[in-house]
Amino acid sequence: MRYSIGIGRKSGYYSRTLRSIQHLPMTTTPQDLNERGLKATLPRLRIIRLFETSRDCHMTAEDVYRRLKEDGLDIGLATIYRVLTQFEQAGLLLRHHFESDKAVYEINRGHHHDHIVCLHCGKVEEFFDAEIEKRQNEIAQEKNFEVVDHALYLYGYCATGDCAERRRAESDEG
Repeated sequence: MRYSIGIGRKSGYYSRTLRSIQHLPMTTTPQDLNERGLKATLPRLRIIRLFETSRDCHMTAEDVYRRLKEDGLDIGLATIYRVLTQFEQAGLLLRHHFESDKAVYEINRGHHHDHIVCLHCGKVEEFFDAEIEKRQNEIAQEKNFEVVDHALYLYGYCATGDCAERRRAESDEG
């Protein structure tokens, strides 16, 4: 079994702005962006709205670019990268690195959760387990650490038949 845990302000797998953040409402308004020091431009509003409404809540900059392009909006990839970085710095988005060189972003809803990632298709499932959280805190206490933040990523393979990459691999073998 492969897993990774990032603890602290930055690790190879995880990055998050650590400060008191007023979390986003379900629908971000131009005023919400202005209150965070960001001008409410069309690209910013469309990008944050995409994260709020998308069924896939973990997206790369390329995913955002592709979906906005499909919606007929021509925003350059460089602009998307810049906006995603600004949103992360403002605490609106969280950034992860799931077993790749590409950053994956999700909207910051203000609640802690961990992730399990399929190595075949890249599907990400979120979960929270009170026992895991309790055990991590016990270990930190035993080691005389005060945990200020952490991330747990589990890596495996979709065990259900809906993993497209798994079906493709099985059909290639058969």
